[in-house]
Amino acid sequence: MTVEASEAKEGKKWERKVKLGNSLPSLCCQFYKQGGDAWFLNSPEESLGFILADHGFDVWVGNVRGTHWSHGHISLSVKDKDFWDWSWQELALYDLAAMLRYINAITSSKIFAVGHSQGTIMYLAAFTQPDIAEMVEAAGLLCPISYLEHINSQFVLRMVNMHLDQMILAMGFHQLNFRSDWGVNLLDSICDGHLDCNDLLTSITGKNCCFNNSRVDFYLEYEPHPSSAKNLRHLFQMIRKGTFSKYDYGIFKNLWQYGQLQPPEFDLGNIPASLPLWMGYGGDDALADVIDVKQTLKELRSNPELLYLENYGHIDFIVSVHAKEDLYNHLISFFMSRVKSSSLR
Repeated sequence: MTVEASEAKEGKKWERKVKLGNSLPSLCCQFYKQGGDAWFLNSPEESLGFILADHGFDVWVGNVRGTHWSHGHISLSVKDKDFWDWSWQELALYDLAAMLRYINAITSSKIFAVGHSQGTIMYLAAFTQPDIAEMVEAAGLLCPISYLEHINSQFVLRMVNMHLDQMILAMGFHQLNFRSDWGVNLLDSICDGHLDCNDLLTSITGKNCCFNNSRVDFYLEYEPHPSSAKNLRHLFQMIRKGTFSKYDYGIFKNLWQYGQLQPPEFDLGNIPASLPLWMGYGGDDALADVIDVKQTLKELRSNPELLYLENYGHIDFIVSVHAKEDLYNHLISFFMSRVKSSSLR
């Protein structure tokens, strides 16, 4: 994993600047198969990473294992099977926790957490651990996911029904890279004769209302990033079982790994009621379905501040050209209210 920080922009370039004690540290974590560059794909006036920096936040950007920016390891290379032996469970409990501890140690401040899609899975799982939650001042979750039972993406559901995750692991593939020749052929085989994938993004994420279609080729220069086949399998387990649980290895390995037949669930009721949460979700999101979001809210002890955008799809929350007005201003106002509240303590 890697962590980078940004506090200022010059045109379309951004650089690492940290002013200890004078800024508000925030950590951004992103969608499945996206890197930290996802927070800067639009113009400086439209990208959340830049907008946070403009409001005085010391913006730290996490790149999880497997992304182009996070291939380093003390003993393994990306060619090794063990390099890819992880899912979002490890990203949440180890990588995210390490990022937060590092930022906390450098800045001596609690952190404003921002996540989108898989980033929210990681945060919600991590926040069930008191030692991790206590490092966070407040969290803003875009397209929050802890349950995937009601996902309605036709592309994803076809992969689930094909048991593609099991097939990939059975064939000995541990890195999942849709930019490789093998990955492109795999996507073609999923679409061929079964789905209209002329607009692949819509097939996967649902209808997105507000991003600039002319920039798709630019986005594809950076996305998607590689991930692990085990991570895909864990996500598909969530869809099939309707649970928010640790990775299911099967009965015998579960007994060895967890001391019980079924993988332990992440109890959202363990997230401290005192942790301020803000959530934004959309009516056209085929991945973070409204029913699943409501189930998450039902299990939390707190009452998060909510923003529902009926016409927003999954990707709109990152690259909508109207996101600043529709979304980010609300999130930043929430964060700034927490700044004022903490200064009065």
